[in-house]
Amino acid sequence: MKISTKGRYGLTIMIELAKNYGDKPMSLKSIARNKNLSEHYLEQLATPLRNAGLIKSIRGAYGGYILAKEANEIKAGDIIRVLEGPITPVEGIEDEEPAQQALWLRIRDAVKDVLDTTTLEDLMTHEDDQQQDAYMFYI
Repeated sequence: MKISTKGRYGLTIMIELAKNYGDKPMSLKSIARNKNLSEHYLEQLATPLRNAGLIKSIRGAYGGYILAKEANEIKAGDIIRVLEGPITPVEGIEDEEPAQQALWLRIRDAVKDVLDTTTLEDLMTHEDDQQQDAYMFYI
């Protein structure tokens, strides 16, 4: 399974909203500008995320988007499935030999396990840890 820019940028939107959770709504324009992405493309991704109940849109001059739930309640797998569809490394696996079928199922289950045990909070925290490590000097 190859994750496209839909899934990658969708995770970017969600991580940025998670960092901003509890503050005022965040515009896609500011996310696009901060991450050097297309605002129009992010708008296309926001619709399915909103329809899936992962984000809420707030109208008005100070409007934008907020997470619909807390960051520790949203899994990476929720976001990827909304934007990419089912998690399957190989299509037509029922036509494969049993040994190959077992391999594809193990790969699928491993990917699902990682995506379904990783929350937005984990991703946000990991990114913060990476930034702190960037300033550490080891001797």
